[in-house]
Amino acid sequence: MGESFVHTCDRKVIKIIRQLAIPMGRVSLFVVFFWFGFLKLLGASPAGSLVNDLLGKTMPFWPFESFMVFLGILEMLVGIAFLIEGWERFAIALMAPHMIVTFLPFILLPEVVWYTFLTPTLEGQYIIKNLVVIALALSLGARLQPIGAPRRGR
Repeated sequence: MGESFVHTCDRKVIKIIRQLAIPMGRVSLFVVFFWFGFLKLLGASPAGSLVNDLLGKTMPFWPFESFMVFLGILEMLVGIAFLIEGWERFAIALMAPHMIVTFLPFILLPEVVWYTFLTPTLEGQYIIKNLVVIALALSLGARLQPIGAPRRGR
């Protein structure tokens, strides 16, 4: 007896998902990083006050305006690197310290990121969503071949 309609549909849907997952992941990471970085360059980032508070506690010698330009360019570069096949290692290398710094407010500014125990503020939610960004970046990185390894077929 042949394959059921449900199994046939399931296989087709999974095939489509597999074809779309990597390109959509790349585009999604590009959009998030590039867009948020661009907003920082424009001085329109909703994260500005959080960055300013964190900067004051960690690097008070760095002027806020120039730091936001640096951070904006860094984020835009991460986004572009995720978009270009073969640049994933570079993107992840740039993203790793950025994500570490992004989570610092949980330690240095708990009053800004928590209303009460396990109830994050909007700023806290903004930071927590980066767990999804990290997971997506890791899923792209998991598909990489080790440097020097022969390329596998597509």
